[in-house]
Amino acid sequence: MSTSSGGVAHVTTRAALLDVIRGAGQISRVELTRATGLTGATVSTVVRRLIDDGLVVESGRAESTGGKPAVLLALDPDARYAVGIHLDHAGITYVLANLGGAIVGRWRRPGAGTDEPTAVVERIAAELTTFVAQVGVDPDRIVGLGVVSPGPLTGAAGMALTPPVMHAWTDYPLADALQRATGLPVMLENDATAAAVGEYWAGSSEASTCFAALYMGTGIGAGVMVHGDLYRGASSNTGEIGHICVDIDGPECWCGSQGCVEALAGPAAVVAAARTAGVALPDIGIAEDFAAVSRAAMVGQEPAAGIIERSARYVALAAQALANIMDLDRIVLTGPSFAHAGSLYVPAIQTQLDRSFFARTSHAIEVVISTHAAEAAAVGGAALVLQSELAPRASSARALSAAVRTLPAPHALRQPDAARA
Repeated sequence: MSTSSGGVAHVTTRAALLDVIRGAGQISRVELTRATGLTGATVSTVVRRLIDDGLVVESGRAESTGGKPAVLLALDPDARYAVGIHLDHAGITYVLANLGGAIVGRWRRPGAGTDEPTAVVERIAAELTTFVAQVGVDPDRIVGLGVVSPGPLTGAAGMALTPPVMHAWTDYPLADALQRATGLPVMLENDATAAAVGEYWAGSSEASTCFAALYMGTGIGAGVMVHGDLYRGASSNTGEIGHICVDIDGPECWCGSQGCVEALAGPAAVVAAARTAGVALPDIGIAEDFAAVSRAAMVGQEPAAGIIERSARYVALAAQALANIMDLDRIVLTGPSFAHAGSLYVPAIQTQLDRSFFARTSHAIEVVISTHAAEAAAVGGAALVLQSELAPRASSARALSAAVRTLPAPHALRQPDAARA
């Protein structure tokens, strides 16, 4: 097993070189040798294969330092693509990312709602074909699907424990069903973990030693990256900070515990408190209602402002607990709810950490809002596929279903029956 300069364990030498080239943007063979610790002969051999496979191109020459200018290498961003799909009851988000991590297409569609999982999977397959055609990408260059949903997840069985609104999905074989429907390899991941990978792959947190993506959609969770690799735990369900108990006599939570941060301060709790307090709401779903409370709070309207402030204090406690346990140096707020209200939560979290983070005298911890918070989970799904196919780390393989394995080459997108007829 080889490693890159950052010490991240990769599955192959090829993966290590691809990851260093991706991170550098442009780099010479000599610099690759220094960065990876591999021999010059090994670098030359593997780079030639990457060029032959169309993944890497010679992009120009470095400035001369007296001798022959070195040839620079770069990824061909259009050599491969991956699709990220965020499946939630409120909406289904599709993103198409290229090898360089750039988003080349995005599409938001109605969510799973109360439809049966089988019907939703059929719809996803049809919408995916339409989406790829609209963007104009060659389907043969798509290497797989990264499907993201609320956790926890258990391999091919999908969601092992679901919020009440998605109870029909409990233990549904989501990966197998989607692979059959689309003809593409499928990776499953929970939304918060995927969002962390998306932040790293997009380059916004590459310099961080240990950072967390604090995710808030209709629930609250977190994904943690350590030296560029996911911290997964025993079953790939780390970071469930929404289910930290902060009140032993608090309300029951859907997870089976009580007094959880999510039950006291998550979007559903915020909406319930706002409704009780008489805040005008559209009453068309938790996500939309939470957005309405956030808009009112942003302009200082009471009682909305006080309700959000209370929520932020609880979330700050959860962030502090995670920071203390993992010794974080950066927290990125992401997810649809933070896309609406992140600016209201940042001050509370930053103040709590500045005052009470255990390692605050050793190093600072920065709290920021993701630049793509609204679609972070789907972006992360696509990033997981690209990473697993092209630059796999030791943790990447653990996200694969036992029954669904990624393959070494792109795969044709299966056409729905109607399209094939």
